[in-house]
Amino acid sequence: MNILIKNALAILPGGCAGNITVCIKDGIIAAVGSAPADFVPDEVIDATDRLLVPGFVNAHTHVYMTALRNKADDLSFMTWLFDKVIPMEDKLTDSDAYWSAQLGLMEMLSGGVTTFLDMHMFPDTMARAAVDSGMRAVLSRGLQGVLEGFGDGKKRIEQSKADIEKYRGVPTLSFMLAPHAPYTCGEAYLREIAALADEMKLGINTHLSESMDEQNKIKALYGMTPAEYYDKCGILRENTVCAHCVYLSESDMELLAKRQTSVAHNAASNMKLANGFADVPAMLRHGINVCLGTDSAASNNNQSLLREMQLVSLIHKGTHKDAVTVTAHEVFDMATTNGAKALGLSAKVGEIAVGKCADLSLFDLDSPGFFPIGDPKAALCYSSAGLKADTVIVNGRVLLEKGEFKTIDAERVRYEIKALVKRL
Repeated sequence: MNILIKNALAILPGGCAGNITVCIKDGIIAAVGSAPADFVPDEVIDATDRLLVPGFVNAHTHVYMTALRNKADDLSFMTWLFDKVIPMEDKLTDSDAYWSAQLGLMEMLSGGVTTFLDMHMFPDTMARAAVDSGMRAVLSRGLQGVLEGFGDGKKRIEQSKADIEKYRGVPTLSFMLAPHAPYTCGEAYLREIAALADEMKLGINTHLSESMDEQNKIKALYGMTPAEYYDKCGILRENTVCAHCVYLSESDMELLAKRQTSVAHNAASNMKLANGFADVPAMLRHGINVCLGTDSAASNNNQSLLREMQLVSLIHKGTHKDAVTVTAHEVFDMATTNGAKALGLSAKVGEIAVGKCADLSLFDLDSPGFFPIGDPKAALCYSSAGLKADTVIVNGRVLLEKGEFKTIDAERVRYEIKALVKRL
């Protein structure tokens, strides 16, 4: 299908430009600036008074947990995790996880997100949810194993491999391996995951240095920081994404920079669970690729990357007492090109450029609170409270059109979630 977007104000790699035309052919951006004479569109989108941006990349989610929103609040991290969240997770069925994921995907689409990296515990279910929605997803089944023989950890690895094999060739899906965290994975188990990642040429998605409890536990067990422990086991590498990283030391940052490991910053979740503030300005000084994640709706409590962009643009200025640190332009890159790089998708997404996949979002420039636009990147970071995407396209397919979901049955999702919450 050929789509022509005309009259847009667009954020392009070289800067912002008005009255832009974008031509989409077979899911790929075929032209930017003006339409070729021989281009015949099947659909025309008039983007007058619309801001066109590359689709945002949410680099850390657990979308199956969306139905647990507002169910475990104002608790310490370990109490939240082990006493509240895990018992609720254990009650979720595959059907629950599917509809919960669909709700999370609706929320992400509404905020202009087109791609997400997810760690989950429901093999096949999450892949079906992503495929049915049409969103671009990098999926990873959470892996845990500390005992001799790894217990269920072996089974989880096999489930990961089965998903990868079943959905091989789906253009909007790719996969990573996901050791859950340093405190849930033993050394031998981590080494096995690292070896499998090499064998299957897969990236790694994990949590790292999220809490002080984690720091203290790993120090007591292994006499090193969690980052050093991961590096010893071969987990830190160029195609690894580490979520949180609140307690990285200077030497940890040097290590991640050396390994070219990416960090997914989750500002809202880290604040709500009182884990603190990751030192993003220091990470940037070390040359670490920093991207953005929402974490789950059980800890955030939403899936809005726009909200994360607002927070990241503000909190580091306050914590460092420096008004020019972590600029809006840097945060926009975190939400687009940096996220694409972390997920191994730089060749496909993150920019509006010829040859890239047509993963695009349109926002209404006349939205109250967003108008007048000024600097579009600054507006997205500082003036986007309440902003919703007008239209979202993934791989050349319209998933959200004038605020209406085209691939997700919103009424059915709300019905299923109400029933699920009542039963829980």
